[in-house]
Formats: sequence, structure tokens, C-alpha cells
Amino acid sequence: MSKTNAGRFFEDYAVGDVITHAVPRTISGGERAMYHALYPARAALYSSDEFARACGLPASPVDDLITFHTVFGKTVPDVSLNAVANLGYAEGRWLRPVYPGDTLTSVSEVIGIKQNSNGKSGVVWVRTTGRNQRGEDVLEYVRWVMVRKRGDGPAPDAVLPQLAGSVCPADLLVPDWLSFADYDFALAGEPHRLGDYQVGEIIDHVEGVTVEEAEHMLATRLWQNTAKVHFDATNRPDGKRLIYGGHVISLARALSFNGLANAQMIVALNGGAHANPCFAGDTVRAWSEVLDVAEVDAPGVGAIRLRLVASKGEGGVLRGDDGKYHPDVLLDLDYWALMPV
Repeated sequence: MSKTNAGRFFEDYAVGDVITHAVPRTISGGERAMYHALYPARAALYSSDEFARACGLPASPVDDLITFHTVFGKTVPDVSLNAVANLGYAEGRWLRPVYPGDTLTSVSEVIGIKQNSNGKSGVVWVRTTGRNQRGEDVLEYVRWVMVRKRGDGPAPDAVLPQLAGSVCPADLLVPDWLSFADYDFALAGEPHRLGDYQVGEIIDHVEGVTVEEAEHMLATRLWQNTAKVHFDATNRPDGKRLIYGGHVISLARALSFNGLANAQMIVALNGGAHANPCFAGDTVRAWSEVLDVAEVDAPGVGAIRLRLVASKGEGGVLRGDDGKYHPDVLLDLDYWALMPV
């Protein structure tokens, strides 16, 4: 009897299944150093203990997306090892900061399944929760992924989850003691505060980064993501390794520093789609649209809702005349971030 694991296929999921994911991960300063080596991340709150303390935190937390990628990576062997593609996100909330020394684990519940019309794959929805060593929830989100079928068996009854279109501002959790009352705009890198942004405003983040094969595989291994499509070129008919979607998210978020340097903490993920595949050699650029602003209950702190778009093309272009994503668009991400008012 084989002791190896070929991963789950679509037939192996049922609504209500709860999956405890293997291999806890203790976060250190090494994750931050590697993250900042892979991406042009420069947010002051995640770069300086002293800046973070001036904002009321005990020290600089790790970047929000380090938490996301770590929690996400735990789920891959059980959820998306045999994935065709990761399709989208919803109802994501960062519940408390993660600091070096924290140990993260992940658990997921299957909340939806639907076989595709081709009978060769299906979509699985899971709600994932990341916890620290004290059993405190640090992150929760829903994602859905297209997974290959093992055979040609009958389709299970479809169950489609009802998901909120966005996280309500009243449900955003601000870290204890966070205050931007004495925020240092000069050290943060830009003077722009919440009141300087208008709903509907488009911000072109100017720079671009060309994706390298080695970098994306290094990043994917860092988060212990084992999905075959990112490493094994024989898993796709075109013989290409698919760039991990989280790599594109982090590139775009880091590029958004130019114009949104003070959008310091991601606190919610309203929705997101990996619109088109990304491959080594593609040059990723980013632009943002301001979707909303809101008050939160913390001194000097407000919330800004942003659409972050990663693209191989020009800024501001999202969809074609047919209403579908433009072929150059790689990522469409809708999130809330905290910003000084």
C-alpha cells in the first residue's frame, strides 16, 4: 500500500468537511527579509519597530501578505494540489497582527462544490482560518479553486455558497492600541492622507517588475505551497510553470507604495480574481481605483477600499468591449486598508 499522497481530487470533497492542515509554521524575521528581497515592499509599519511603536503597536508586525501566504500555503496539499487554477477570494479579514515568533496553523471547511460542464473538473469553495500558537484567529477568508476529477464518475449535487459582496466597514478589526494620531508622514514616504483620496480616483503606480522563473518558485517554496502547476512543467499542455497567484498579489501590493504609501495595513479582502495566467518573462505593473472610504474606531485612523489591478498592459484598463477581463489583466483584487486621516 502506497504511503505517498497524490492529493485530493474533486470527488474527495463534501460540503461540511473540516480539514486540519499539516505542518505548523513559526514565523521569524527571515520571512520578512525574504519577502522584502522578493518584492519592492517599503511600508514603514512593516519595516521599522520604532515606526510601529510610534503607532501604538508593540513592534513591527510581519507584512499582512506574509500571514496570508503562510496560512494559504498550509492549505495547498489538501485543497489545491491537483488544481487547474485558483479562481477567487471573498469575505477575508485580518483579525490580529502576526509578529516574529508566532506559530501559524490553518484549518478549512468545505462550504461549496460544483462540477464543471466538461465533467473533467469541478469548483470547490473552502473557508480557511489561520490561528496562532495561542489558538487566536489571525486570518479568515473564503477561496474557490478548480480541481481535476480523478475519473468519470457522476457529479455530486451542486452546493453554491452565498458570499457577501464586500466586508462591511463595521466588521473591520483594528489592532488594539493602533493610533495614527502622531503619524510621521515624512518617514512613511508620502504626505497623502485619507482625505486626499476621492472615490473613483485612479492611481497609476508607474513602475513594473519582470517576473523571473527562479524568483516565483523561491517564493512559492517559502510559503510551502506544493501545487504542481507552479513547479512541474509537465502539468500544463503548454509546458509552462504557472506563476503562483500570491506572487502576483504581493508584487502588485508592493508596487502600489508609489501613490499609496500610507495605506499601511490590509484589514479585509472583499473579493479577488486571477483574471489571466502569469508566466515568467511577463512584466507586472499595477494601478488602483479608490472604491470607498470609511471611519473606524481608532485615533487618527480611517479605512480606504481599493481595487488593486495587476496588468501586463496600461493602467486603468480592466475589461474589453465584451465585458470580459482584458487579456493583459492578471489580477483584480478588492481590499480594505487602514490609513491616517
